[in-house]
Amino acid sequence: MSFFFVHSVAQSVSPVVIETNNIAIVLTVAGNQRLHQSYIGKKLPFSDYMAMKGGREVYLTAGMENQFEPAVRMIHTDGNPSLELRYLSHKQTDSGNLKKTEVLLKDPVYPVEVRLYYVSYFKEDVIKCWTEIVHREKKNVLLTQYASSMIHFNSDEYWLTQFHGDWAREVNIVEEKLTNGIKSIESKLGTRTNFYQTQMFFLSMNKPSTETEGEVLAGTLAWTGNFKFTFEVDQRNGLRVLSGINPYASEYNLQPGEKFTTPEFIFTYSANGKGLASRNIHRWARNYAVLDGNKPRLTLLNNWEATHTSFTETKLVELFDEAKKLGVDLFLLDDGWFGNKYPRNDDKNGLGDWQEDKLKLPSGIGYLVKEAEKKEIKFGIWLEPEMVNPKSELYEQHPDWILKLPNREENYGRNQLIIDLVNPEVQDFVFNIVNDMLTKYPGIAFIKWDCNRSMTNAYSPYLKEKQTHLFLDYTKGLYKVMERIRKKHPHLPIMLCAGGGGRTDYGAMKYFTEFWPSDNTDGLERIFIQWGYSYFFPANTISAHVTSMGKQQSLKFRTDVAMMGKMGYDIRVNNFTKQELEFSNEAVKTYKAISDVIWFGDLYRLISPYEESRAVLMYVNENKSKAILFNYFTTTRRKDIFSRVLLQGLDHQKNYRLKEINLFPGTKSTQPDNEKVFSGEYLMKVGLNLAPGRANALSSTVFEITAD
Repeated sequence: MSFFFVHSVAQSVSPVVIETNNIAIVLTVAGNQRLHQSYIGKKLPFSDYMAMKGGREVYLTAGMENQFEPAVRMIHTDGNPSLELRYLSHKQTDSGNLKKTEVLLKDPVYPVEVRLYYVSYFKEDVIKCWTEIVHREKKNVLLTQYASSMIHFNSDEYWLTQFHGDWAREVNIVEEKLTNGIKSIESKLGTRTNFYQTQMFFLSMNKPSTETEGEVLAGTLAWTGNFKFTFEVDQRNGLRVLSGINPYASEYNLQPGEKFTTPEFIFTYSANGKGLASRNIHRWARNYAVLDGNKPRLTLLNNWEATHTSFTETKLVELFDEAKKLGVDLFLLDDGWFGNKYPRNDDKNGLGDWQEDKLKLPSGIGYLVKEAEKKEIKFGIWLEPEMVNPKSELYEQHPDWILKLPNREENYGRNQLIIDLVNPEVQDFVFNIVNDMLTKYPGIAFIKWDCNRSMTNAYSPYLKEKQTHLFLDYTKGLYKVMERIRKKHPHLPIMLCAGGGGRTDYGAMKYFTEFWPSDNTDGLERIFIQWGYSYFFPANTISAHVTSMGKQQSLKFRTDVAMMGKMGYDIRVNNFTKQELEFSNEAVKTYKAISDVIWFGDLYRLISPYEESRAVLMYVNENKSKAILFNYFTTTRRKDIFSRVLLQGLDHQKNYRLKEINLFPGTKSTQPDNEKVFSGEYLMKVGLNLAPGRANALSSTVFEITAD
C-alpha cells in the first residue's frame, strides 16, 4: 500500500488523476483554487493529463455565482445560504486493484469542509464516488441539497436510457435524447423505492449506443431510500449529471462536528457499447458489492403458488417430498406461518407477530427444519419484519413504534403500515426477530426478506420535530439492523424482496445474496424483466422461478427462461405429468452442471426482445472454454424473418462443439448444427441459424458450447 499528499496553498497543483485499466477522470485546480473536472473518458497517456486545465467545477455550490442545479446547498447558522469550496489538499492510497482518492475542499469564510472520495477498481473498470460534509459552526447548519457526485460531459448529443415500471411490469427500457433543460429520475417512496423508477441508467454520447458500439456511461446509486438523478443540459450544450439521495422533504440539520456521508454513486465508462459496461458492473458486483458474490447459490422450491397462506404442518411436509423429487437444495416456507391472536390467514392480519401459528404449526418451526433435514433438503422462511398489520398484537402494544400521522386517518398499503426503524428500540426488535429465530433454529438456511409497501402519510414518533430526517434515517436504520444481522450470521443466504422488484440496489445487496425481480413470473414477461435487470446485475443475483403463471407456455419454455438467472421453483410438483417431472428433475441437474458459467461468466446480449420477436443471450466463462446460449422466441408472426446470430466472447483460435441441452423427454434437437464443431472465429463472424424451421411463438432452445 502506498499513499501521498499534495497541498496547494503555497504551490501549483498537478492534476488529480483517477484511473482504471481503461478509463480516467482528471481533476485540476484553477487559479482561484476551485476544483474542476477537466476530463472523463478513455484512458490516455499520463503526459496528456499533465497538460489539462479548465473544465467545470466538480462540486457546484449554491448561493454564489452558479446559475444551475447545485451539488450542495447549505444555510449557515447566521442564515447565509452560500457556500464556496476551494481545493485544500488531496490524498491517494493505492492497495493493489483498488485506489482511493480523497480531495479536501474548504470554504474560506465558514468552517465547512467537503471531502470528495473516489475509489477506482482497476481490473473491473468501475469507479465509485461519494461525499462527506462536516462543519464546525457554533450551531446546526441546514443542508437542503447534498449530491453524491456531479459529473460533467461535453458532446454534441446525449441519449439517456432509463428503467421504469410498476408492480408486475418492472424495468421497462426507454431511451430518449436529452434536450436543453432538466430531466430527473427520482423516487419519493421511502421504502419500496424503485417501485416505479429504478436507480440505474445509461448515458450515451453523440448517438444511441448499442451492445457493442458507442461511448456510454453506466451509473447506479447504492442507496435503499429515496434517490434522484438529475441531467441538466445548459445553454452551451454542456451536461451535468447529479446523483444522490433525493432531498425531497429531507432537509438535514447537521450538528457541529457531525459527518454527513452520502451514498456511493457507482459507474463505469465504455467506448464499446452497453455490453462491455454491463460486464464491468457484473464483475465489480460479484467481487465487491454482493454478499458472497462469487460463491454458489441454492436452488429452491417455494410453497406460495401451491398453498398461499392456507396450509398445515402435514401439507408442508408433503411439499418437502416434492422438493426432493425435483432435486432442489431447499424448501422455502412463504407468508402465512405466524400469528395466534390474529392468525395470518390472509394479508389483513398478523404482521408483526412473529410467533408460529399454533393451529397451522403445532410442532413449531423446529419440527419443519428437522423434517426437511430428514428429506436431505434445507429449510428457509419468509419474513416481512419492517411491517405491521393494524390487526396485530404489535400494533396494540406499541402504537409509538409505527409510522403514521398522529391526526389523520391511517393510509394502508396491502393492509399494512411500516414500523419506525429510526427508533433504536425498533431496530432491536427487528434484529431480535431474525437473530432469535436463527439462534433457536440454527438449521434455517435461507430467509426471504419482504417489504410490501411504500411510505405514505409517514410520521416518526421518535423523531418528533425532526421529521425531515425520516427518509434518510429510516434507510440508515435498516442498514444498522442488517449490519448487526451480518455480524452474527455473515453468510446466511437472504433474498431481498419488495412486492417484486421494489428494492434492487447495491446499498442493500452487500447484505443480501439475491433479489426477487418481480411477482410476475410469466415466462414471456420474465424475458423482458430479467433482460432489463441484466444490464446492471449479475445472473446469480436475479431470482427466477418456474411457476404456473403463463399456462399457455410449455413447462420447458418457462424453465429455460428461469435458467438465465438464479433458478428456483414455485409450483405444485405433484400436478406434473410423469414426463414433466422427469424433465424438471433433469433440468435441475443440468442447471447445477452449467450454473457456474451462468452465475460467474461474462454476459453477452445478442438479440434484444425489444428489437425482434426473440431474445438471444449467452454466458461465457473466464477462460472461454465453455458458453451457455439461450434462445427464446416470443410473439412470433409469419412476417418474421430471423437472420443468423453472431456469437460473442469466444476465443477466435479455439474450436467449439455445439450441443442442445435441456430437451424435453422424447424429443430430439432440430438444430442442424447440433453436435458439430466450429471455430470461435466462425461462430462470431458467420454465426448460427437459431431458427432453422418456422419459429414457434413461446418456444426456446438452450445450447452448451464447449471448447473441443
